[in-house]
Amino acid sequence: MSLQQRADQGFRRDFGQPPTIIVRAPGRVNLIGEHTDYNDGFVLPMAIDRAIWIALQPRADGRVVAHALDLDDATTLTLETLENTGEDWAEYLKGVAWSLQEAGYALDGWEGVIIGDVPRGAGLSSSAALELATARAFSLVSGIPWDPAEMAKVCQRAENDWVGVQCGIMDQMIAAAGQPGHALLIDCRSLDTEPVPLPPETAVIVLDTATRRGLVDSIYNERREQCEAAARFFGVPALRDVSAAQFEARAHELDDTLRSRARHVVTENARTLQAAEAMRRGDRREMGRLMSASHASLRDDFAVSSRELDAMAACARRHDACYGARMTGAGFGGCAIALIRADAAQHFSSTVAACYREATGISPNIHVCQAAQGAEVVTAPDIVH
Repeated sequence: MSLQQRADQGFRRDFGQPPTIIVRAPGRVNLIGEHTDYNDGFVLPMAIDRAIWIALQPRADGRVVAHALDLDDATTLTLETLENTGEDWAEYLKGVAWSLQEAGYALDGWEGVIIGDVPRGAGLSSSAALELATARAFSLVSGIPWDPAEMAKVCQRAENDWVGVQCGIMDQMIAAAGQPGHALLIDCRSLDTEPVPLPPETAVIVLDTATRRGLVDSIYNERREQCEAAARFFGVPALRDVSAAQFEARAHELDDTLRSRARHVVTENARTLQAAEAMRRGDRREMGRLMSASHASLRDDFAVSSRELDAMAACARRHDACYGARMTGAGFGGCAIALIRADAAQHFSSTVAACYREATGISPNIHVCQAAQGAEVVTAPDIVH
């Protein structure tokens, strides 16, 4: 049974009738450009064919009643009196509602069920998928025009100011604006986007280490503060504004930690632009080389890898069908990704899984992913509001 069917069935069970609206928003994997988004830099993510689905119908009493089927947990929100109580997944719904109201939108309520297959805590941005699906639901029941960039900013503010994770715009932007068959080059300062086709006859493999990290309590925010300190040293708004030549000229004046953090961001921005160009040319090998170089930089300069992520990337690169591999996401656990020959996907997956189990004693989860559409309405009446 598909997730859409399970959402529909769950709604009928909970509310005694079919849903009038079904929306979905995807998770994402970042091909390259890690920890550059909050430095106003460049990222190259793709939306994946794993998503959060919400089946719903409008309510007229200013409340949201939601049942998370995967968690077997329910919440009720009153839109006029939202309160942050730290109740895990429900805070993402509250945060989006709060952020939409702060942006000047009048909201109507809804009731629905939520289900998804984006692994939580794996670095595939299940949180942004939930945020954008929630925003899509509110846009329909409240008559709000759908602008992907605007809704991405609304959802980013929800995560920054309500949930408390100082993420950049990448996750929300790709969840809002992804395109099938393409990654999306995002300028995180201007929010300009450019679809970039995946190299022909390649597959993107998500390599879940089966290790997890919590973003709010991790040193993610510390890394952001370090980047801001380095930008202040160079006298620029963000590290995106520091060229390789400028960095090299003054790097010796920084302490070891800030030098390493800044070097990663400056070189990663350059790699991301080079990767987009390689993809336009269909140059799989150059794209793979850049991905592997990104992993080394994240491991050595930004210090956000882990023993398991390093082992997974190394196992992937040993396979002769692999062009390149790297950790993806904030780090300290979660997933790596590999760009490989598409015809070798099955053999690659089984071989890398065995290699990783031998190296770590952990059984991984490996997924062949396709580039998918961003947040969308799957079914809805012509007039909802």
